[in-house]
Amino acid sequence: MNYIKSMREKVGHDPIFMCACGCLIFNERNQILLQKRSDDGLWGNPGGSMELGETIYDTVIREVKEETNLDLDKDSLKIFNIYSGEEQHHIYPNGDEVYMVNIIFEVRAYRGEVICDSESTELKYFDLADLPTDITKPFACVLRDLRKEQQG
Repeated sequence: MNYIKSMREKVGHDPIFMCACGCLIFNERNQILLQKRSDDGLWGNPGGSMELGETIYDTVIREVKEETNLDLDKDSLKIFNIYSGEEQHHIYPNGDEVYMVNIIFEVRAYRGEVICDSESTELKYFDLADLPTDITKPFACVLRDLRKEQQG
């Protein structure tokens, strides 16, 4: 069942709360994997909304698999931060409005070959010093915190 789709049938484009989980995926060269979204053409981390009955770990593992084809193990996931409030207010190109509670994980161990799904036009590893500037609003605060962490 797609919880968000079912909610949208009831409330239209009105603002709703959405629990989301995303992941900062680092390769062996400390580059981060970003996803260029097919709906707005902006870059962000792989992730998505929680379905009813899922744990946060179930959600991030499922979403990363769907969007990147990578397999994650729960034991390899570390919570990076949790975001909410105005920084996580987002209006999708179709007019759907959400206020996310966004749980961001980081991982350095995974399996598989990166393959795009229909939600992405591109998946690419970036050096932390050379990240794209055309990013989604919910990813901006994650990127801010990631840069702070990298500066020590």
